[in-house]
Amino acid sequence: MKRRTIVIGGLAAVLVTALTIGNILLFNALPKPKRLVQPLAFEYGVNGPEFRLSMNLLMQQPILQGNRMELFQDGEAIYGAMLDSIRQAEHSITFEKYEFWGEDAAGVFSEALAEAAERGVAVHVLLDFIGSVQANGEKFERMQEAGADVIRWRKPSWYELARFNHRTHRKLMVVDGQRGYIGGANVGDNWLPGEDRTPYRDNHFRVEGPVVGQMQAAFMENWLDARGELLLGNAYFPVLADVGDVDAQIVNSSPREGRHRVRHLLIYALNAAEERITISTAYFYPDASFLDALTAAAKRGVDVRILVPGDSIDKGFVRHASVNRWGPMLEAGVELYEYQPSMYHSKLMSIDDQWATIGSTNLDNRSFRINDEANLNVYDAGFARDIRELIETDLADSERYDLERWEQRPVRKRLAGWITSLIGAHL
Repeated sequence: MKRRTIVIGGLAAVLVTALTIGNILLFNALPKPKRLVQPLAFEYGVNGPEFRLSMNLLMQQPILQGNRMELFQDGEAIYGAMLDSIRQAEHSITFEKYEFWGEDAAGVFSEALAEAAERGVAVHVLLDFIGSVQANGEKFERMQEAGADVIRWRKPSWYELARFNHRTHRKLMVVDGQRGYIGGANVGDNWLPGEDRTPYRDNHFRVEGPVVGQMQAAFMENWLDARGELLLGNAYFPVLADVGDVDAQIVNSSPREGRHRVRHLLIYALNAAEERITISTAYFYPDASFLDALTAAAKRGVDVRILVPGDSIDKGFVRHASVNRWGPMLEAGVELYEYQPSMYHSKLMSIDDQWATIGSTNLDNRSFRINDEANLNVYDAGFARDIRELIETDLADSERYDLERWEQRPVRKRLAGWITSLIGAHL
């Protein structure tokens, strides 16, 4: 009897353990439920006061005046500007990235950040564990030994397994609380030219003005979660004077309930479009409601153009799954283009030459409901026009993917797309 009791108890323990692990994996794998599923209809556009007021309140960050933006294109220019700011830092550096690896990229950044810490700058580095897993451990040791505070976000641990799939995909850097950097670029060798690689096509922006405080607050959100520490004072949050004429706001998005703001933001903006929607994204696999919003815009006469990577995409399975869903959009008149020279990694949207959003968010379920993201919304006609023209410049190096090509695509590609779509919630 005793032996039987022990066996039953052992089986019960195994069952409980299996159920616990299964629950963790299930929670880890499935995205949070989406909240906005009903179609939207407006009698005003992105330039109307109603749109601005709604965005001001719904995104829970005020639209701030007096900002200035500067564009940097591709890795060499982007990294050069960021490294110059690191070397000029006097008080603080907050640095959050998804990818961080490679001798040519991460090696230089880790040294610059270490040198800043050695001269007395408070350096705080938050790197996603998965995105930085390729990096040599010596880079982290160099920064830490110099005095930088380095965190590997969501590093595997028994007490955080349920959130392991929730990555930080943000690309933020703020120097002295006064100059911010945001855009599509990670820190990795793929963004730099080399003998065996063609650098990724990407865009990044330097931001100055009051909205930099919101960028700093976005970083602090994850820093507080990871370290349990709130960084305050003039070194991080100085008084920021107006330096330009651009109105802007930061939008934070995260897997936590009620925080899937970026998806709501984009669907809202798409439904307010009256003339044109111009988009570029590295990965294009949004949910059905988002695709419906694009199709509906085209049907009501809006000129919709979307630029995505072509054969050079680094995740071909995402491309196959995405293409399989293009039929209704192409039939409605949405224009889809594939960038040819290299991997296209930029994430930009311009609507009606009045409003634009830039940042880390791809148009996929992972960005919408699983990752931590940060985008900068810009309420400025000149900037929105510049973003549209920036995308149009890359359209010249792209091929249009029309309805005829979609209907004639090979069976093997249809099958590859169908198989990949089985895990579509994680793409």
